[in-house]
Amino acid sequence: MRSEVQVVYGPGEEVHLAVDAAEVLSFDAARQWLDEQFVKHGCEPMRGSGKVLIADKILGVAAAVGAAALRDPAFGLDFARAASGALSKALVKVDVARLAVSF
Repeated sequence: MRSEVQVVYGPGEEVHLAVDAAEVLSFDAARQWLDEQFVKHGCEPMRGSGKVLIADKILGVAAAVGAAALRDPAFGLDFARAASGALSKALVKVDVARLAVSF
């Protein structure tokens, strides 16, 4: 079984990532990877309360790195492994333009 992550930046600008279910990170490992990337890329909390949800981290990292980084095989695979693992879903859609994550 495969997990798929679709990242939409706008009309005609999408990145499709696939990862084998056996390669998906555990929840804790996925959260740690997202935390590290969120800080590394200088992402800011999206909510006035300062609370950062896992979906916010996925959106923040995707927005910060851009489509080119996600097309890099190594980084794209890591992102897909983390997004799928953090949300425990086989299909994840990240819409950066609309600030939405659905599954």
